[in-house]
Amino acid sequence: MPVLAYANPERFARLARSLTPWLLGSAVGLLLAGLFLGLFLAPPDYQQGDAARIMYVHVPAAWMAMFVYGCMALASAVAFIWKHPLADVAAKASAPIGCIFTALALITGMLWGKPMWGAWWVWDARLTSVLILFFMYLGYIVLWNAIEDPARAVRAARILALVGAINIPIIKFSVDWWNTLHQGASVFRADGPSITGSMLIPLLVMAVAYNVLYAALLLIRMRAEIAERRLRSIRLGLEFEPK
Repeated sequence: MPVLAYANPERFARLARSLTPWLLGSAVGLLLAGLFLGLFLAPPDYQQGDAARIMYVHVPAAWMAMFVYGCMALASAVAFIWKHPLADVAAKASAPIGCIFTALALITGMLWGKPMWGAWWVWDARLTSVLILFFMYLGYIVLWNAIEDPARAVRAARILALVGAINIPIIKFSVDWWNTLHQGASVFRADGPSITGSMLIPLLVMAVAYNVLYAALLLIRMRAEIAERRLRSIRLGLEFEPK
């Protein structure tokens, strides 16, 4: 069956219902494996020691913060161009998940920064741009709830998601464009990763775990949003039904 067949909300909800338990189970298994590899089997960093183990939680969370917002922006563009019935649902459902990943990246970054830099927070380009991303997520969520007219709310949310996407390349290349306390890329490099395999494998396992968890949570939230919209339509139909 073509992928476009799942543009039908009811058909998509049935597919999501069957996939969610498998995705959640896989995410839990991968998270446990990644944490075990990173916290117990991976060697300590030669400079930072065991304090660097927080990177197995922090770095994939930072990747996900950008990835999820990119998915929101892409979904919003699809909604604008092709009027896909589930694109706005996917963008709206993604926002709280991405917000949590961003908060996790900021909190673990502060915990990592204190022993390394001697401060919980410094206003360097990478940290500041990620903080802006966090506020973009919050603004997107608030916008959906602040506008009562659904048509106006969805239009404003699309615009905000697309405008906010400008921040993604700023976060990615901030360490190259400005002097920051963050080190440059060590995984996604043209000449290959610069970290040893015993540290890279747990990092990638955690990254896959976060992606699978995002997929599971996204399906759960999209199903809830579809059900809420269906209920709203029924209520409106009852309100305007001739007496």
